Amino acid sequence: MSDPHAEARQASRLTAPAPARVRYAIVPVPRLSLQTVARRSGVHPDLIRRFVALGLVDAERDSAGRLVFDPTAPAVLARIQRLRTGLCLNYASIGLVLDLLDRISLLEAALRGRGTRSETPPWT
Repeated sequence: MSDPHAEARQASRLTAPAPARVRYAIVPVPRLSLQTVARRSGVHPDLIRRFVALGLVDAERDSAGRLVFDPTAPAVLARIQRLRTGLCLNYASIGLVLDLLDRISLLEAALRGRGTRSETPPWT
């Protein structure tokens, strides 16, 4: 007696991306203030607040209610600015492109993890 769902489970294992790895910091990662991120990225603080509201940049609030960012925030802001100026995309489109680029990166990492190598180099 065969399992009628075995084929579906096998197909989902082949198409599902590998789960994201969780990293635990031994030393707490320093958080950046809004002013520091604005200075390092060259983006006005009001525009950064807008990006946070649109979900383009991740931020948290500290105990005083101020926005704090990961150290990678200036690089994310630079990427957003390159997409905006280079491709003339609106902010909603930039969110979609960022999601797709993140998905591509996850799929490429899953391929590398399995030892599968594509003949073409990654374009991202």
